Amino acid sequence: MYSLGDGAYNAKASLIHVEGDPDHPVSRGALCPKGAGLLDYVKSPNRLKYPEVRRPNSDKWERISWDQAYKEIAAHIKEDRDANMVVHNAEGVRVNRWTTAGFLAASGASNEAGHLTGKFVRSLGMVAIDNQARV
Repeated sequence: MYSLGDGAYNAKASLIHVEGDPDHPVSRGALCPKGAGLLDYVKSPNRLKYPEVRRPNSDKWERISWDQAYKEIAAHIKEDRDANMVVHNAEGVRVNRWTTAGFLAASGASNEAGHLTGKFVRSLGMVAIDNQARV
């Protein structure tokens, strides 16, 4: 499943059991929070399956398409980054810092996904980056 050596068992494309791999040299059979909660994560009736947005001055959530969600997120990111990017510091040195936005990464992500997430948000100029596992 991912880099911690879990074993997941499927029956007809349905996840039915998750257990640690006792022979894995790092985990020795222990499950991380992602692995331990995997069945609940996948099968939860409260799992969000579609993007939703709550518009300003509204108390209702509205389902939108994935394409619309990506467009709206990108527009918000661009608007704030364009308005608040610090290109040079007081000494004139290029710093490319976006100080009005931050990013909280998920503790359940794999090492690879975490690495790519960090690279992506840093490429935008974000300096306030944290991980849920530390909180």
